[in-house]
Amino acid sequence: MTDASINASTQSQSKAYEDEASFGDYFSLLKPRVMSLVVFTAFVGLVAAPVSVHPVIGFCAILFIAIGGGASGALNMWWDADIDRVMKRTKGRPIPSGKVQEGEALSLGLALSGLSVVMLALAANVFAGLFLAFTIFFYVVIYTMWLKRSTPQNIVIGGAAGAFPPVIGWIAATGTMSVEPWLMFALTFMWTPPHFWALALFMRSDYDDAGVPMLTVTHGRRSTRVHILVYTILLALLAVGTAFSDIGGPTYLVVAAVLNVMFLHGAWKISRRNEDDSEADNFKVERSFFKLSLLYLFLHFGAILAEAVLKPYGLGGWS
Repeated sequence: MTDASINASTQSQSKAYEDEASFGDYFSLLKPRVMSLVVFTAFVGLVAAPVSVHPVIGFCAILFIAIGGGASGALNMWWDADIDRVMKRTKGRPIPSGKVQEGEALSLGLALSGLSVVMLALAANVFAGLFLAFTIFFYVVIYTMWLKRSTPQNIVIGGAAGAFPPVIGWIAATGTMSVEPWLMFALTFMWTPPHFWALALFMRSDYDDAGVPMLTVTHGRRSTRVHILVYTILLALLAVGTAFSDIGGPTYLVVAAVLNVMFLHGAWKISRRNEDDSEADNFKVERSFFKLSLLYLFLHFGAILAEAVLKPYGLGGWS
């Protein structure tokens, strides 16, 4: 064998190793950033429930809810592989980059979906398992396969999927339904549109290229800015009002008041801007609002968690 053929063989083997999927590639299929939000809000829902949960059961419940959320992410990436290849924001994902095959993502998503639903039902209760199954179905079928590519209301209606985890956490703890987990649901549900529309304002070309009917594509940026302001006003009313429920309290009220003043101010600034201003500073205000939106939801749920933790000591809630 010549030196040239040896070098060619070595290079071919090296390339094969480079293209081979790693554990990190498969883990990326589960959308770990989204999963972290699922885990946190589900945990808050579980802790805020008015019953004590054995630590092992609680840990298992959150683990299987996280796996269910990851399964949804894998199935979402499997279905959206075609548009992920087009969008700059997503073309580096495992499937578009060629690290993971579409069939592998589908198999992983289905396997983890079944595992998470069955194990949550066994670890907590059947109601929680069934609700997790419904959540996965809603995200994959209702949002990903239907709404995302068919209507500019995709984020509005589809946002319900991301808002279900605290409800699942509550059900895992209590086995029942009540008003409080739906307040947490509503908080996430109303937060989702302004959060994603702010992203769409400075990533519109991605959605244009992929043919996704985001509001910025179908109605333009001017209309999107108005929608962000309207939804932020409604969100602020809901968020502050939640302070006076059984999951609220003085700590939550202070956090909600400060954050919603900041969020309303950001939405107002976005509504007053024109495209020339935005292009001139590379959407600085819109990007700042988007970053604030990430902190917004985390701190609201953190405040709900603080009220729940302090309540047994007489320091949380209004009583």
